[in-house]
Amino acid sequence: MELSSYVKTLWRWAWLIALGVAVALGSTFLAVREQPPTYQASTTLVVGQILQQQQPTYTDIYTAQDLAQTYATIAARRTVREATMKALGLTWLPEYSATPVANTQLLELRVVDTDPERAAAVANELANQLILQSPGSRSAEEAQRQGFVRAQLDDLEASIEATKAEIARQQAALAGMFSAREIADTQSQIAALQQKLSNDQTNYGQLLAFLGEGSVNSLSIVEAAVVPSAPSGPGKMRTLLMAGAVGLVLGVATAFLLEYLDDTIKTPEDIEKTARLTTLAGISRIPGAKPEERLITVKHPKSPISEAYRVLRTNLQFSSLDRPIRTLVVTSPNPTEGKSTTVANLGAVMAQAGKRVIIVDSDLRRPVQHRIFGVENREGLTEALLQPELLTDGQLKVTGVENLRLLNTGALPPNPSELLGSHRMGQLVERLKEEADVILFDSPPALAVTDASVLAMLADGVLLVLDTGRTRRSAAKETAERLRQVGANVLGAALNRLKPGRSGYYYYYYYYSQDGSKRRKKKGLRRWLTK
Repeated sequence: MELSSYVKTLWRWAWLIALGVAVALGSTFLAVREQPPTYQASTTLVVGQILQQQQPTYTDIYTAQDLAQTYATIAARRTVREATMKALGLTWLPEYSATPVANTQLLELRVVDTDPERAAAVANELANQLILQSPGSRSAEEAQRQGFVRAQLDDLEASIEATKAEIARQQAALAGMFSAREIADTQSQIAALQQKLSNDQTNYGQLLAFLGEGSVNSLSIVEAAVVPSAPSGPGKMRTLLMAGAVGLVLGVATAFLLEYLDDTIKTPEDIEKTARLTTLAGISRIPGAKPEERLITVKHPKSPISEAYRVLRTNLQFSSLDRPIRTLVVTSPNPTEGKSTTVANLGAVMAQAGKRVIIVDSDLRRPVQHRIFGVENREGLTEALLQPELLTDGQLKVTGVENLRLLNTGALPPNPSELLGSHRMGQLVERLKEEADVILFDSPPALAVTDASVLAMLADGVLLVLDTGRTRRSAAKETAERLRQVGANVLGAALNRLKPGRSGYYYYYYYYSQDGSKRRKKKGLRRWLTK
């Protein structure tokens, strides 16, 4: 698939892509508009007392990181939630999360709520309840005992410092003494002080171990939550941009999916790739539903659609320079794809060019030509094949277009294929060549019945009419292959019911305004060049 094909697909489904973006933005805007602002508060805890240690070991660090992950899991448990709600007097908790900070011993508790004060209170209380789950938490009696031990530690610290100072003073005084008795007494005092210092240090270490100072499995608050001053969300603009991006992606994906699933003929390139046929003309949709309204080349000869039929006439002439086309079968893969309308208008523009043209309505199943030209369908092709006389004056109808006559179907027979493939039909074709320069056969759809294949063997060429956006590629390919199998000279295809601005031809044409004055107008539709 070429880049131009991608661009055409996006342009063709631009309305769908725009609709997807609009729906995504609209629904997201309505949802975000009703959302109140949210606030985020966070409390940071540290696992263990590694920060207070001068030389923490790798084991302590690794253990603390594992414990941080464990405490993050505990924070989400029902025990912690219920304890927090009970402490704050709440019946529910706002959304919160407990996340270990990567490669650290820190644990962060984040609370998101529409009330900033409640967010901060819940974050701090969650931290307190989590601390109570750690071994570092103590009861009131244990807390009192710890207070007593801490006081003893303070006394021991003061005693140790005083003893060290007294030992230093005694040692300084000892350097200036000359009496043996004084020296001996001072040395005895220094020894007693050193013994006292050693006892105090031993007691200090034991009391410190009782307090658990430096324990790895403990929690403490590093940074308490404060009341946030500004909302943290929702980011309405960012949400809308993301929604628009999602809508755009989904719209583009849907467009390409529909394009992939749609296997109908839409461009001349599709015809070339699938049926190996040249597109001889692109014809826009003719307004009006009644058959008599389809003869646009007579009613509006200056319209761009009439010009398209003249382009078709010219391209048919160029497609057979060495062997001029005198008999042409016009068919389509399926019914209602515009073959009868194409035959009528092509016959009209050929007659307007000065050629004697006969249109033979050989669709002996669902004839339409007599309705397009407004003539009675009494005596026609069937009678010419069954009666001794090949052609009578009453069978060729005057159409009201100079140089153009119609041989309608007449009575519908039970065996159309046998009549069209009979020797009598070949004789009739030769007889009609004496009456006209060009004979156009309106045949039934090629995939429905074999009539078109039978007629193709009698004609100089075949024109295939394909309906834009309706004829499937497989149907166009199968029709072309069937016609080639019987030796038909398939000249090309007419792409019918094109939408203006989608695929078409550039025209310069004249048209008449409603007041009858003639004006010149240059109007263009994008042209697909034919081969």
